[in-house]
Amino acid sequence: MKVLVIYDLDPEWDKKEIKDARSSNRMLYESLKSEGIETFIEEVTRPDLDKILDKYNPEDTIVFNLCETLPGIQLSEKKVVEIIERKGFTYTGNTPEVIDLSYNKQKTKRILSSIGVSVPHGAVLSLQQADKWTLFPAIVKPSLEHCSLTLTEKSVVYDTQSLKEQIRKVNQELKQPALVEDFIDGREFHVSVWNNQAPEMLPPVEMDFSAFREANKKLCTYDSKFTPGSEHYEKIESLVPAPIDDELYAQMERESLKAWKGFGCMDYARFDFRLRDDKLYLLDVNPNSDISFDASFAMAAEVLNYSYSKMLKKILMMAAERHPVYGEKILAFYE
Repeated sequence: MKVLVIYDLDPEWDKKEIKDARSSNRMLYESLKSEGIETFIEEVTRPDLDKILDKYNPEDTIVFNLCETLPGIQLSEKKVVEIIERKGFTYTGNTPEVIDLSYNKQKTKRILSSIGVSVPHGAVLSLQQADKWTLFPAIVKPSLEHCSLTLTEKSVVYDTQSLKEQIRKVNQELKQPALVEDFIDGREFHVSVWNNQAPEMLPPVEMDFSAFREANKKLCTYDSKFTPGSEHYEKIESLVPAPIDDELYAQMERESLKAWKGFGCMDYARFDFRLRDDKLYLLDVNPNSDISFDASFAMAAEVLNYSYSKMLKKILMMAAERHPVYGEKILAFYE
């Protein structure tokens, strides 16, 4: 079996971002190789993914897809997978349809609500509609993005004037509508799920905000994920596994598996919840979530005694089961 790892790297990023991206993805590549898998790695720095894939044969190669965008093309994660499919490759992770849906936060909320998963009350609002919003505190997010872009402690607002300022910020900086939601002031959990025939919840990870007193600082901001040295990056801790009782664990498992199936996820995904007054609210669905060695997914898998390389191999084998050649061999092995 051959495996091609692909990841995106935008030449416009600063030097540290480029260095970190290369280091993290190189570690993933080396981890797969350590499992005795013939592995190749390609850096996608331009939109011409087709030319990279043309160097490989879909009959004997599986794509381990870590590409979140085609550099220079906004909101193109769906397009990445469409190209991989068009070239005939089997790949890890979720389908173009699921990825596309996850970017549309309002549509995501409607689907989750329709299958009985609780989500925060919210709406996509223009500046002109902001005066009609009366539920505070509220949080203002991009309606068509991942990665917590534009999210800071100022995103949590307590009055109409601040609400308008944050809507304007999303409109101007990201050129997209803003989603306004009831701010769920409570504990936050990142819940990872994997496997296809029998989806399994990994041990939940809690984001520990105990270093902060103000509600608006108890938030996974953009800085908390991508800016070492920032207050949120340094002070938010991950509690693995989350210190929760059996009842809450069962509730998380029930809600995350319901969302996984209703959303149509494959291979792996992460669901971000908040708890208020003993009720769980699903904030976000992250198909093809971050599986870097220091991300919550890998931390949760380690609790179940999966080393980083074993975790990656397991994800790869999920995709291999769909391969026209390798899938039959795997099936024959288990029979």
